[in-house]
Amino acid sequence: MKLRLTLAIAIAVAACCPKTKTDVYLDPSKPLEERVQDALSRMTLEEKVALTHAQSKFSSAGVPRLGIPELWHTDGPHGIRPEVLWDEWDQAGWTNDSCTAFPALVNLAATWDRELSRLYGDCIGEEARYREKDILLGPGINMGRTPLNGRTFEYMGEDPYLAGQLVVPYIQGVQSNGVAACVKHFAMNNQEVRRTATSSNVDDRTMYEIYLPAFEAAVKEGGAWAIMGSYNLYNNQFNCHNKRLLCDILKGEWGFDGVVVSDWGGCRDDDEAAAYGLDIEMGTWTNGLRGAASDSYANYHLARPYLERLRDGRASVEGLDDKASRVLRTIFRTSMGEQHFGSFNSPEHYAAARKIAAEGLVLLKNDGALPLQIPQGGKLLVVGENAYKMMVVGGGSSNLKTKYEIIPLDALHEAFDGKASVVWERGYVGDTTTDYNKVVTGQDLSESRSAQQLLADAIAAASNADCILYIGGLNKSSGQDNEGTDRADIVLPYGQDELIEALAATGKKMIVVNISGSPVAMPWASKVNAIVQGWYGGSESGHALVDVLTGAVNPSGKLPFTMPIALADGPLKTERQYPGIREEGKQWWQEYYDEGVFIGYRWYSSKNVPVQYPFGYGLSYTTFDVSDVSVKRAGDGFKVSAAVKNTGSVPGAEVVQLYVSDVESSVERPVKELKGFEKVFLQPGESRKVQFTLDRRALSFFDADSHAWVAEPGEFRALVGTSSEDIRGEVSFKL
Repeated sequence: MKLRLTLAIAIAVAACCPKTKTDVYLDPSKPLEERVQDALSRMTLEEKVALTHAQSKFSSAGVPRLGIPELWHTDGPHGIRPEVLWDEWDQAGWTNDSCTAFPALVNLAATWDRELSRLYGDCIGEEARYREKDILLGPGINMGRTPLNGRTFEYMGEDPYLAGQLVVPYIQGVQSNGVAACVKHFAMNNQEVRRTATSSNVDDRTMYEIYLPAFEAAVKEGGAWAIMGSYNLYNNQFNCHNKRLLCDILKGEWGFDGVVVSDWGGCRDDDEAAAYGLDIEMGTWTNGLRGAASDSYANYHLARPYLERLRDGRASVEGLDDKASRVLRTIFRTSMGEQHFGSFNSPEHYAAARKIAAEGLVLLKNDGALPLQIPQGGKLLVVGENAYKMMVVGGGSSNLKTKYEIIPLDALHEAFDGKASVVWERGYVGDTTTDYNKVVTGQDLSESRSAQQLLADAIAAASNADCILYIGGLNKSSGQDNEGTDRADIVLPYGQDELIEALAATGKKMIVVNISGSPVAMPWASKVNAIVQGWYGGSESGHALVDVLTGAVNPSGKLPFTMPIALADGPLKTERQYPGIREEGKQWWQEYYDEGVFIGYRWYSSKNVPVQYPFGYGLSYTTFDVSDVSVKRAGDGFKVSAAVKNTGSVPGAEVVQLYVSDVESSVERPVKELKGFEKVFLQPGESRKVQFTLDRRALSFFDADSHAWVAEPGEFRALVGTSSEDIRGEVSFKL
C-alpha cells in the first residue's frame, strides 16, 4: 500500500505543481545520480536534516512536499519482523504480518552453498518487498571470536572467507527485489556483554585480516546499499560515528556509496554524529517520546542539535548534503526505483526454508544409527525439550511471528504415522517462556514434575524403546543464544549432560540432536551412536530435521565454527581479552584482541590444541574420496585442482575445501587459512574435477606499516580436504 500511495502522491505533485524543469528525481529511468542531485537541489535545509533521523521506531522521514516517501526499516536477517507500535517494540496487533521464518544465518553458513545463499536472499527480499520494507536489517557477519557470544546464531561463523563468500549472494538476492540489505554490525562487535560500553582495541593487521574482509566483500562484491554501525567502540570511539571505520575505511578506502544506519540507540554524541559518517540515526533513547529534553524525535543527535550546528557553522552543509544524498540514493534504489511487488508466505518460500535448513544440518557422528530404522510397530523414544519447544519467538531482534512452525516432534509423528509409535519425554525443563514483545507461541511449557522425576520417567520409557532420539541443546532465552547476553560456558545447561549420560547407559541405540546456534561441549560423544548438529531452522525446522534423520535428505552440512572440547582450550585466556577490563583514566571498558589473527581453527590448528569437531567438518550417508591435488601458475596467481569421487552407495554432496599455508613468512601466520571451497553433488561412483583460483591477495598478509597486503616470495602449500583437519592432499608451490 505504501508504494502505491507513494506513486500516487508523486503523480499528483507532478500534475498539480508544474515546474520549469523536468522532474528528474521522479523518473526511475533516469540515471541514479541525476535523480539524487535533482531532488537535493529542491530541498530545504530542514528537509535534508529530517532525512537523517528516525520519525518512528522503524521509519525515517522522506520529503512529503516532493512526494519522496519515508524509509521503512525492518528486522531481521531471518524473517520480516511483525509490525510494531509507532514508538514501541511491542507488536501492533496486525493479523496479516506472520512471515516465513527462514533458518538462522549460522544454519545458512553451515550449508557452505553460495546458490542456497542467493535463494535465501531472493526469498527474504521478496517477503520484505511485499511488506513494503525498504531496508532489511541484515545479514550479520561478525566473526566468531568467542563461542560465548550470544548472537553467534545470527552470524556466519568464524572464518572471514566463508562469511564473505556467502554474504555476497545473499545481498544480491535481497537487493534484486528493490530492498536494501543493511549489513551488520560494523565492526568488531564480537560479544553481547557490555556491548554498549566496551572498546575493542585491535591492531590493524588483525582487523584487516579477520574482522573486515567479509564487510569488504559485502561492499565491493555484493554492492550492499546499507551498513549498520555496531554498539561497541573501536579504539574508544563509538562505531556508529567512528571516523576510522566509517569515513576512512568504509567510505574512503572501499568507496561505499550507500547509507550508514545506526543500530537502535547506538548514536551517542552530537558532534561526532554530525561529522563521522553516520547517515541515519535510529532508536536513540529507544523511542522518540521518553528520555529526550522535550520528549520528541526532534531531540535526536541528528535532529535539532544537528540543525543548530549547521546554522551556526559548527557542522558543514557539505557534510549534510553527503548524508542526504546517501538517503535519497537509498530511496531511489528501493521504493522509488524499479517497481517490485514481492511475495509472502508462498509455498516456494517454505520449500526454500526447508531445503536450506536441511542442507545446513551437520552429521557429526554415525555408527550406523542413521538413517533412522524403526521396525514396523516399534517404538521411538524422543527425549528433550527442544523436540517440542518452538524456537522462532525470542532471541532479540530476530524475534519473529511466523504463520506456522513445524516442531521436530510433530514432524516425527508425521513421518512414522502407521509405522511405529513415537513417544515423547521432556527429560529436563529449560525455558518455559512462550512470548517475546507480545508475540506468543501458544504453547504450554509449564511442568509440575521435579528434575528427578523427569529423569526417572525418561529412563523408564526407554526400557522398551527400539531407539532413543535425544533432541536438546540451547534455546533463545537469556544467557543462551540471545541478543543482549552472552553464555557463561559452552557446557549444556539444565543438567543435560547428566541426562544424556543416563540415557546412554541404558544400552539402547541412541542419537543426539543438539539444537544450538553456537558451539557446545560434548563429553558424552563417545557413548552415543550418532550426533547431529541442528540449528534454529525456522518455519520448517522440524520437517528439515526429520528429512535428514530418515534419509530423505543426505546430510551435507559442514561446521562453520570449531567445536572445542572445553572453553578453556580457546584463544581467549585473560579478562582483558574477554569480557574486558576497567582502566584508570578511561571511561569505557577496554577489551584487547591480544590473540591477533588466531581465532577459531586458526588458533586450534596453529597451537596443536585438540578439538571435539573441527571447522569445516561434517559427515554424509555416503563416502567421498579426494585425490589428484595439483597446482599450476595462472597469470599473477595459481590454479589448484583436485578430483572428488562419491565412493558410497547413495547420492550426496561433499564440500571440498582449500586451505593455504605460508611456509616462509616473515610474520607469524596461521598454519592454514581457508581460501576456497566448492560444494559438489555426485551420484554413486561419479567423480568430478574441482578447481580453485588463488590470487595474490589470497596469499597475502596485511602489513600495518605499509598499510598494504603483502604476498612475500617463497614457498606455499595448498592443502585440499573435507575439513580444516582432514586434509586429503597437498602440494607445494613458490611465489
